[in-house]
Amino acid sequence: MTTAPTRTPQGERTRAMRARLLEAAVECLVERGFSGTSTTLVSERAGVSRGAQLHHFPTKNDLVLAAVEHLTEVRGAELRAAAARLPSGPRRTRAVLTMLEDHFTSPVFTAALELWVAARTDPALQAAVGPLEQRVGRDAHRLTVTALGADESQPGVRELVQATLDLVRGLGLATTISDDARRRRRILDQWARTLDAALDPGRHAEKEGTT
Repeated sequence: MTTAPTRTPQGERTRAMRARLLEAAVECLVERGFSGTSTTLVSERAGVSRGAQLHHFPTKNDLVLAAVEHLTEVRGAELRAAAARLPSGPRRTRAVLTMLEDHFTSPVFTAALELWVAARTDPALQAAVGPLEQRVGRDAHRLTVTALGADESQPGVRELVQATLDLVRGLGLATTISDDARRRRRILDQWARTLDAALDPGRHAEKEGTT
């Protein structure tokens, strides 16, 4: 007796195909940049027929805008997962900076960077990228506040957290030109000490006394 093969529901197949297209779009953005990404290249990489790709994403901008939304979800999920793995104890601040460093030097960030640059001269893309980046920024800020145990009701703390994100993002941008990991490590080591001294002076003094 033979068993008839189980058919995957159409809706599930469609979701899987769209996911492959979006993942392929992100990979192309990382490897080839925005200008080198085409709908034909994405459909080939995703293993999806050209007709099926055009049905869901008729133009390159349609595809890229959907990829922007997808990137937003991926970046948020990656940061939340990394935050859940942070250690406790005296090295936590440095671990938070390492978490942010990994995020801002990841392929996902590189793909987002390509979209930022392209959006500068593309009003439709800018209209989509801007609000999503603001959402990513707010989420990253809240997560960093929680991870650091920072009290934003204290004067200057909110600005210090934002400076942390700006610093690590800037180091990530620099990495796209040349990866000077040693220099980046020294800067983040010093910034961790700065954060500890500002956010918890008593604990920082105690740590310094034991070194």
